[in-house]
Amino acid sequence: MPVALLALAIGAFGIGTTEFVMMGVLPQAAADFGVDIPTAGHLISAYALGVVVGAPLLTAVAVRLPRKTMLLAMMGLFTVGNALFALSPNQQFGVAFRFLAGLPHGAFFGAGAVVASSLVGQGERAKAVSMMFLGLTLANVIGVPLGTLLGQQVGWRATFGVVAVIGLLAIAAIAKLVPHQGKPTAEASLKNEIGAFKRPQVHLALAIVTFGLGGVFACLSYITPMLTDVAGYSPSNVTLLLSLAGVGMTIGNLLGGRLADRALMPSLYIALLALASVLGIFTITAQGKIGAAITIFFVGVAGFMIGPMMQARIMEKAGGTPSLVSAAVQSAFNIANSIGAYLGGLVIAGGLGLVAPNWVGALLAVFGLTLAIVSGTMDRREARAERRELALAS
Repeated sequence: MPVALLALAIGAFGIGTTEFVMMGVLPQAAADFGVDIPTAGHLISAYALGVVVGAPLLTAVAVRLPRKTMLLAMMGLFTVGNALFALSPNQQFGVAFRFLAGLPHGAFFGAGAVVASSLVGQGERAKAVSMMFLGLTLANVIGVPLGTLLGQQVGWRATFGVVAVIGLLAIAAIAKLVPHQGKPTAEASLKNEIGAFKRPQVHLALAIVTFGLGGVFACLSYITPMLTDVAGYSPSNVTLLLSLAGVGMTIGNLLGGRLADRALMPSLYIALLALASVLGIFTITAQGKIGAAITIFFVGVAGFMIGPMMQARIMEKAGGTPSLVSAAVQSAFNIANSIGAYLGGLVIAGGLGLVAPNWVGALLAVFGLTLAIVSGTMDRREARAERRELALAS
């Protein structure tokens, strides 16, 4: 694999850390700002909103920039946003700076996925994309636990100061290691990028991300009370179990990239079916410590196999204009987060118990699988139509 992928992975590591470590240091930030935990929770939602808004907006604004320039600009904005957040004087500024830090998230991954796939041959593109996303999954194994520990021992501001330093390292690595991408092609105009959204397969791919990965977040959003109140773990053990899930995510990401290069759609069917199955099983295994630990690992594996597959799928269906739709995957990812968390909370509030979000997640994964089958059926119909046209022409 090209060494340039290391630079992209460093950027992904910083982004993954800042997105998820906020959950670990939320009590410290709330106390520092003098607000309650629900109010401090706006620091999490502000980042997610920044991702949803920034992914299409910044990609559209910078569509004619060379992709290396785009990567450097997005990582620069990310670094500034996190540095300012670490210096926030109050909750209101904190929310604004978290939104700012979230803006470049999707645009960075969108441009990074296109660059990663351009560095390798046709048969290794999904694998290359998964190597970039390796940084994101490693953030859950290393960055988030260490960032949480630093925040608890030194203060949450130190955590985000370190994230800003990681951003600077990513800028230096991208500048040094990522080759110049040249001027954008004639196809790379805002009109053509938006035109990719006229393709039904693009919308299907985004829907698969939204609902398929929504199943993962229905589970993970409420994993702490499941582990403590149902499985019987102490709160001090939850961080280790989340790291175990992060290991599963890392393995799933790498496995998903390799399987996607071999047989994309069959592998996607298997991944979504596996996710639905393991979430259903979790409703039973959550009752015991060993079963819960094993299952949460496989939730990470099955869920994060889907990411590189869908990134490869949507770039394939976008044709020669992949930047905007590739960035839109990150918006879909964060919408999945919101939908999963909302529906999971709904069934808990309805009195169905703390493991009920796993059933919600399983149903969402089944719906995602149904959409994937529809998409695959459309592929086969299009292929048959092309063969008939070729036969008639000959």
